[in-house]
Amino acid sequence: MPGFFFSHNNMSELNGKKDSKLAEGKVHKKKQKAFGADLKSYLKCMVPHIESGIKTSNCRNVMLSAEEVIQWSQSLEKLLASQSGQGVFREFLKSEFSEENIEFWLACEDYKKTKSDHLHGKAERIYKEFVQSDAIKQINIDYQMREATAKKAQDPTHTSFDEAQKTVYILMERDSYPRFLKSKSYLDLLKQLQTNTSK
Repeated sequence: MPGFFFSHNNMSELNGKKDSKLAEGKVHKKKQKAFGADLKSYLKCMVPHIESGIKTSNCRNVMLSAEEVIQWSQSLEKLLASQSGQGVFREFLKSEFSEENIEFWLACEDYKKTKSDHLHGKAERIYKEFVQSDAIKQINIDYQMREATAKKAQDPTHTSFDEAQKTVYILMERDSYPRFLKSKSYLDLLKQLQTNTSK
């Protein structure tokens, strides 16, 4: 799945300018354009190339239907049950700088399928990456849950991250998911698929 590459403006060029707010606005617009371009190329991979029949090499030969994309709007569960849905939602979360939520959720799903003798290593990795207070991709959970999860991760079982995962799921369900359904990326994808279907 393509990542996002934001061009980092040389901030020293901005120094000395009287109207730094205007300059910051330009940087923000550039970031938005970069995000838009990356999402557009990602979505092109997801949408069937009906007219040309071409599948681009960096696309995973995934063909989406309007019906599947409509199902995503029924519940977050249905969205996350779809591999394509996970990808599109993850790209949306990246635009909101909150992709750690879906990454943690997916890591927990993978963790539950882990063989018992590999649990310790995976639990440690998930804890360090998402749970500990200075984690790079720290998830938004309260202090008590962070402490409880830390204890469970030290003596891991398949359910060690269940509470934290549930909290993150509810956060996505109440916060990011409704915005995703109203987002231009989701609505444009649905519109394009419906147009292709009606041709």
